[in-house]
Amino acid sequence: MSNTGLQSLDYIVFFIYLIGVSAYGYWIYKKKSSKEVSSTDYFLAEGSLTFWAIGASIIASNISAEHFIGMSGSGFAIGLAISSYEWMAAASLIVVALFILPVYLKNKIYTMPQFLRERYNPTVATIMAVFWLLLYVFVNLTSILYLGALALEVTAGIDFQYAIVGLGLFAIVITIGGMKVIGYTDVVQVVVLILGGLATTYLALDLVSQHFNRPGIFNALGLLREQADSHFHMILPKDHPFYKDLPGLTVIIGAMWINNLAYFGCNQYIIQRSLGASLPTARKGILFAALLKLLIPIIVVIPGIAAFVLYQNGMFQQEMLAGNVVKPDHAYPVLLNLLPAGLKGMAFAALTAAIVASLAGKANSISTIFTLDIYKQYIAPHATERQLVRVGRYTIYVAMAIGILIAPQLRALDQAYQFIQEYSSFITPGVFAIFILGMFWKRTTSSAALAAALLTIPLSTAGKFLVPEVPFLDRMGYIFLMLCGVIVGISLADPKGKNNPKGLDIESSMFRPGKSFAIGSVLICGVLAALYTIFW
Repeated sequence: MSNTGLQSLDYIVFFIYLIGVSAYGYWIYKKKSSKEVSSTDYFLAEGSLTFWAIGASIIASNISAEHFIGMSGSGFAIGLAISSYEWMAAASLIVVALFILPVYLKNKIYTMPQFLRERYNPTVATIMAVFWLLLYVFVNLTSILYLGALALEVTAGIDFQYAIVGLGLFAIVITIGGMKVIGYTDVVQVVVLILGGLATTYLALDLVSQHFNRPGIFNALGLLREQADSHFHMILPKDHPFYKDLPGLTVIIGAMWINNLAYFGCNQYIIQRSLGASLPTARKGILFAALLKLLIPIIVVIPGIAAFVLYQNGMFQQEMLAGNVVKPDHAYPVLLNLLPAGLKGMAFAALTAAIVASLAGKANSISTIFTLDIYKQYIAPHATERQLVRVGRYTIYVAMAIGILIAPQLRALDQAYQFIQEYSSFITPGVFAIFILGMFWKRTTSSAALAAALLTIPLSTAGKFLVPEVPFLDRMGYIFLMLCGVIVGISLADPKGKNNPKGLDIESSMFRPGKSFAIGSVLICGVLAALYTIFW
């Protein structure tokens, strides 16, 4: 790749970002820290985050190296259809804000295991808490470190080991200040992420317009449509080579909803930002996140499609190859290396911001679940608020140390991201079935929830190996329906379930949207309808 590595101006731009975020985080910590130490304040920033901080923090935690590298690579290989993961997430966030979030806030839920403990029993809660901790530490945290370090190695020539340690230490600096520091620094991270991403998008479109001698960004967008029309269809037909990844209508009326609602509505890592705010503020924050979700394909998918068009027309012939095989994941690094000095530093800062924000959010969730659902429940029930905060910080150090030690081992995997995504999502159908029926069907019993929790991984494993031809998203949908049947059957068979004392009291007034939220939701849904109509 030409122009590999960073130049002096790039390092200056990057260190301005690094010092700026760290200094801002310290200022927030000193400004908003209170004399009375509170665990809910530390873990949830109770009442301190504005709607724009909540929304930005959700996006910063969600977007990481796999979006810049992996989703851009999917743009190269598949096209705009991969944007369904982002655009349908925008619709899912609206549903979460309207129907799921009010249940948490009404019942003063701070962690996902706490919800399971209060709605079902300690056994269900503890099983899921331990599973989430193992998943977050040994799969998610390590994979973010691994993919992040790999991205920095490819784009900037930084040593892989140094990149892992540097990312981990930077994330600790942001995380130990608590959710307030994470929330407000994430606003800066998102600004850097978007500006740096747009710089790469601009370069990609400019290269296309120059190559075809038709200057102008809008001309470049038209050229992409002309040169790669097959890459501008959102709904893939059954004979499409990537149908198994994005199975037709499933992405808009099928199991993509289960995937997204479970991720954004039942995931400590994401929903935690909203649990310390008032309902109106939290809803506006989630709506802001949905708006930002609409923009993500512009900064990650469009560059991948542009790289495909340029590759098809004779550019990047060597850079896109590994041996004699085309590697779509090389698309974003190839474009990044063509950025001029200074802009490349900004794009590099954007990539780092995405990685560090995800690490910080994940580490905070690990700390929250361990401290409130394991340590406080079973180890030190009478621990003071100060002790809980201290344990939370120690948990962050330990989790990040484990991640730094294990992340290099993932190099043994050929397709690390795809492997991790599919196998960590084996739990998704069970989690969503337990949560959604527990919220909205009073009769759901603890034994039914426990059965679903224990069955979700075996059923997902059996489905993968017994019917490998079924697309992953479709398989997830079938297993979700099976587990709902199991829950309903066991609950109806239990005579005590008729007057279940654990059933939640749901009031219709909880789900009434405010005027501004309703208008914003309609506008976002209108944009989504237009996008799918134009690019069907």
